[in-house]
Amino acid sequence: MSGLRAVVVNGSPSRPSKTMGLVDVILDTLGGLVPVEASRIDVYRLGLGGIIERPDAPPEVEAALRRAEEADLLIAATPVFRGSYPGMFKQFFDLVDQYALVDKPVLLAATGGGEHHALVLEHALRPLFGFFQALTLPVAIFASSGDFDGTVLLNPRVHGRIEIAVTSAVRFLPALAVQEAK
Repeated sequence: MSGLRAVVVNGSPSRPSKTMGLVDVILDTLGGLVPVEASRIDVYRLGLGGIIERPDAPPEVEAALRRAEEADLLIAATPVFRGSYPGMFKQFFDLVDQYALVDKPVLLAATGGGEHHALVLEHALRPLFGFFQALTLPVAIFASSGDFDGTVLLNPRVHGRIEIAVTSAVRFLPALAVQEAK
């Protein structure tokens, strides 16, 4: 294994985005602790409209679903719209096998217009992954629009939160990946 397979499911409807700016810092920080093989699933590029059941998914959607299901660490990153994640983010997870994420470490990350949107982490994302019986990591990360210059994360407080979250997350990662870092 060349490194920890970290898969980002990006719920942002555009590129570039503040959400991916946040994820870039998360991945860089994680890469400083353990070898990481990162990949990203941009749900807006998958064209999920009209796909209700997994057997109807075209090969590129099936490949993305499998990548998420087989990740060592799933990073669920999404912007907040009207108090929750976007529908296309949820539609992607509607297609994930109900038991594929059992005990899988999931790092939650979100961006929003202001601090009041931070509750999406606890009141929308944790319950979603609770359904899958995933291991949502204890420290989640939120950044508001004012924490960025364009898509570059500037706020040292958020950088500190990322350090805490990633350092904590390493304890939950597969033993093999952590041993390779030694």
